[in-house]
Amino acid sequence: MRIGKNAVVAIEYHLTDPQGQVIDSSRGKEPLSYLHGVGGIIPGLESALEGKGVSDEISVDIAPDQAYGQKDPGLVQAVPRASFKGVDNIQPGMQFQAQGPSGQARVVTVISATPTEVTIDANHPLVDVTLHFDVKVISIREATPEELSHGHVHGAGGHHH
Repeated sequence: MRIGKNAVVAIEYHLTDPQGQVIDSSRGKEPLSYLHGVGGIIPGLESALEGKGVSDEISVDIAPDQAYGQKDPGLVQAVPRASFKGVDNIQPGMQFQAQGPSGQARVVTVISATPTEVTIDANHPLVDVTLHFDVKVISIREATPEELSHGHVHGAGGHHH
């Protein structure tokens, strides 16, 4: 079987930035499983895996426009320091989980802080970064009808965890 739309794919991956710093890796852990063709992984990696088979290995650089995109200046904003109840020492680089406009969880990074306000950046931390992936395809199977209707992979036997 080859990777194509609606296949459940398990991959081992090692992700580094342009300087070779490790961003994330599944080495020594469980492989990452995803439903191919529904946007569960970044577009550039999904395209690079299309048509591959079990045991195939790829090494690919993914440009920002096929990964987490370009920085959106509209996602940088100042918010009242009072929004950070219970946090006394707010420093640049700290990350917090916030609620996005449609209620989804979003990570924000502190850019600067004054006694009255905190400037945060809600862009993805990997925006504007070219990503290097080393990937090995571990398994490929057909998605279950339930996985297709839900749009994501379920655990062993096709059930939610």
